[in-house]
Amino acid sequence: MNHHANPILEVRGLTKEFKGFTAVSGVDLTVQRGTIHALIGPNGAGKTTCFNLLTKFLEPSAGSIVYNGRDITRESPAHIARRGIIRSFQISAVFPHLTVLENVRVGLQRKLGTAMHFWKSQSTLAPLNGRAMELLDEVGLADFAHTETVSLPYGRKRALEIATTLAMDPELMLLDEPTQGMGHEDVDRVTQLIKKVGAGRTILMVEHNMNVVSSIADRITVLQRGAILAEGPYEEVSRNPAVIEAYMGSADTELAGAH
Repeated sequence: MNHHANPILEVRGLTKEFKGFTAVSGVDLTVQRGTIHALIGPNGAGKTTCFNLLTKFLEPSAGSIVYNGRDITRESPAHIARRGIIRSFQISAVFPHLTVLENVRVGLQRKLGTAMHFWKSQSTLAPLNGRAMELLDEVGLADFAHTETVSLPYGRKRALEIATTLAMDPELMLLDEPTQGMGHEDVDRVTQLIKKVGAGRTILMVEHNMNVVSSIADRITVLQRGAILAEGPYEEVSRNPAVIEAYMGSADTELAGAH
């Protein structure tokens, strides 16, 4: 497949300098439509800063971000979200005392632009319940619909975050360390979930767990000290001597079949 067939996101020369420190340095990144693309690298490699630049939580010092052929480098975070670039933590399950269903409904309301109308009557919101249940079904949470979110197990909370992200109808979904802090069983479940919701969507994810990356990512970009060290399919990247060396000195990740 020609990797330049259908890019949804093209980042060129992306750079971010903080007082005398370059966090992201001249990053070129192309994300193909309909793929799962993983951003990996040792701690402090600039992965989160990259996400912050793509969603305009930070202004780049240099470089351009082109989404669906349109330059969005100067757009506001709200604009970028409206274009369909949605980052999971932006809409995490922030309402612990709402039920799981109600949390997803809030995501659907945001999509409709009625986010702050919490006082709306139940009858106005009822039409959203059907769609909310479909989304819960998609992430395996239908049985938890009426559970208060605060009492969900951790792994299920991450699944709920994915459901509320899906409620925003993302065209490009940014997942920030989706399996962080999870036990084996949850990691496996969430990995399968990402693979499932990734079908027909585009996902860019920052992820530490190499088992996750090797099993679901179509393409991997390795960052080190804010610059791209390697890019390609897992098989190729994991055999790259520079990548192996970068990871050898790093306790948080091992490349060869970690965890």
